Amino acid sequence: MDTRAPHQYVLTVACPEANGIVRAVSDFLYQRGATISEAAQHRDPVIDRFFMRVEFEEQEVDLPSVEKLDEDFASLAQQFEMQWEFFDLRYKPRVLLAVSRHGHCLVDILHRWSSGVLPAEVVGVVSNHNDMRDITEWYGLPYYHLPVTTQTKDEQEGQILEVIEAQQVDVLALARYMQILSPRLCEAMAGRAINIHHSFLPGFKGANPYRQAYMRGVKIIGATAHYVTTDLDEGPIIEQSVERIDHNFDIEELVQIGRDAECAAFARALKWHCEHRIIINGNKTVVFK
Repeated sequence: MDTRAPHQYVLTVACPEANGIVRAVSDFLYQRGATISEAAQHRDPVIDRFFMRVEFEEQEVDLPSVEKLDEDFASLAQQFEMQWEFFDLRYKPRVLLAVSRHGHCLVDILHRWSSGVLPAEVVGVVSNHNDMRDITEWYGLPYYHLPVTTQTKDEQEGQILEVIEAQQVDVLALARYMQILSPRLCEAMAGRAINIHHSFLPGFKGANPYRQAYMRGVKIIGATAHYVTTDLDEGPIIEQSVERIDHNFDIEELVQIGRDAECAAFARALKWHCEHRIIINGNKTVVFK
């Protein structure tokens, strides 16, 4: 008797709204012996576009490979003008973390990864400073110290791209990496680079955003996780976390609350990406939680 757990897969679809999409996808999977374990759909009424995520698994027969499923699905996809992807959940996306000197998001992700909460394979940490080397190597991961100046930025980003290629990186996770990525790196990792920042942008740009917020008497603080694009901090938003505050909070408390919000939003965004729950829809996202 075969007691192994069934292999699980995900299909994501984006296409113009049309009748019969859900039935056609369900029939396709049924004909190959798949059992649907989770399904979610969304229609954007403004642009009349349809989005779907289906999680399915083998039942009594082995399913074809992802490559074969993709090949067989092509004619159906053409019929509905679909953009689609199949994913085998046995494969964990390979994540490269980037950090500067603030380590709260990095440490949070490393803990989630090491405890099995994050469905990913962290392959290393790249940084323009050496501050996070000890904690990274404590987790048994390689640490790529790549200092950068205005004059060496192109060379340094070339080194990052070399690490990405050598480690076969699927996701670049910017865990408070305080460098603006060049268009070359943004385009190389389009849809595969996730950033976290405080939600005061653009209201509180520059240094000491929490002090600026305190001086303005803000009532909420938070953080935003988004995909990186060539438009600085304007990529499609994945997740946001907010907390209410009042006049009783001092600057140090605002900083800690803000960091907690950054960790929470960043971790959720990275997890959802690795679970293939996010579909980019122009300058925003559809997230099937």
